[in-house]
Amino acid sequence: MNQPIEGKVLGKLIAYPQTYTPDILVAVPRSLNRRMYNLEASALPFWGFDVWHAYELGFLTKKGLPVTGVLKIVYAANSEFLVESKSLKLYLNSFNMERFGNNVEDGINQILTIIDKDLNQVIKAPVTLSFFKENSALPEFDFPDYEVLENLKEMAFVNFQSFSENPALLVSTQSNLQEIKVATHLLRSNCKITHQPDWGSAFIYLKGKQTPDLSALLQYLVSIRNENHFHEEICEMVYKRLWDIFQPERLMVTCIYTRRGGIDICPARASHEELLPKNLINSGKLSFKLLRQ
Repeated sequence: MNQPIEGKVLGKLIAYPQTYTPDILVAVPRSLNRRMYNLEASALPFWGFDVWHAYELGFLTKKGLPVTGVLKIVYAANSEFLVESKSLKLYLNSFNMERFGNNVEDGINQILTIIDKDLNQVIKAPVTLSFFKENSALPEFDFPDYEVLENLKEMAFVNFQSFSENPALLVSTQSNLQEIKVATHLLRSNCKITHQPDWGSAFIYLKGKQTPDLSALLQYLVSIRNENHFHEEICEMVYKRLWDIFQPERLMVTCIYTRRGGIDICPARASHEELLPKNLINSGKLSFKLLRQ
């Protein structure tokens, strides 16, 4: 049996590279998952970005001074490929004992140039990057007025029984026009290859003549608990289910996952570009961190 592309390094015991190793990066075609949801690259029903925060990037200056910080990576959801997360972790750690720049700023500029080139070649699309040596004093939050589903009083009376993705749970309420802005911090899915649990939060904006019953929506989101997909794929699956079932005028789904292996991945998809979370998708900003990031 042929080894799946996603499994080249994921789920395998691999020593950390001791020197700069760009060829360890693994490109995964987005089409591998999109076929099952009838998502065609030429007619995607969304705008979107994948946002990565990498917490294990460090290097030495030419004088041996260690430099550490957070690397933020943003690239568009219409890229042909995504980068596999463990390969990115190994790649970024390959910089740890390498020397760049006569001073800190020169070194940062050099590694950003290198990473930009390498990722561009892997995903066949532009990326934007920033390196942060310290936290922003007042990070901004994109979802201040979203209602947390599990905190609604009626959820205490809901019987949760489905723990494998079940779109039949999504039933609607009827009105002339409605919109919902809701969130859950109960998102859990599993790695596509290792089946290790991935925890996160989901933020959903939907406007249309049909909107999901909120109890049903939370039951559906809980049903993802045993689904085995990458973070980007979970976000697109939720988006496509809501898009197909409710046929909304406007829709946005953002999934903010907990950091694992020194990286958190936060995909965002929206029917209209202006609905995308502006701080999250801005590579030049560190937006507000959730409890489990």
